[in-house]
Amino acid sequence: MTGAPPRLAPEPVFAGMRIGLYGGSFNPAHAGHRHVAQTALARFGLDRVWALVSPQNPLKPAGETAPYEERLAAARACLEGPRIRVSDLETRLGSRFSFETARALTARYPQARFVWIMGADAFAGLHRWRNWRDFAAMMPVGVISRPGWTVAALRSPAAQALPRVAPPLLCGTRPPGWSYVAAPFRTESSTAIRAR
Repeated sequence: MTGAPPRLAPEPVFAGMRIGLYGGSFNPAHAGHRHVAQTALARFGLDRVWALVSPQNPLKPAGETAPYEERLAAARACLEGPRIRVSDLETRLGSRFSFETARALTARYPQARFVWIMGADAFAGLHRWRNWRDFAAMMPVGVISRPGWTVAALRSPAAQALPRVAPPLLCGTRPPGWSYVAAPFRTESSTAIRAR
């Protein structure tokens, strides 16, 4: 006898639910990550944000990445709160790339409206991601400003290739599409924290 596939979501998913997927290494998680999640909730009209702790960012050296369980626990301590959940979903999926995560979630939860959340620094390099155009075709992208990255993000290959929409309309936008939010800057940086 076959049952329903195992639930991947960190909480129940309802029809029309607007969910921001905030992927990252969180190496380590810090207040700037929480700021991005909270800003995305408010500015994109999301119901929830799921912070997806990546097992290993393919664009970063494994030797610079703290052990997964340590990063997951720190992300939960730093980020979890009302409407923000931290998940090990990518580990359970076995996905190495964001397009694999997006493909699995849109197939498993077609009733949800997913938006991928990222900082401007990540958006500036989106064109380096594996199958980035296929990824962008699955869900719109919400971009939150980061210090020193505004110009690079707004002039990036992804910004030029994908249609831009106003932040309040992002959840109702059929992909591809992206929106940029100029929020107050937080100066925290995982790279700087590791260097200390």
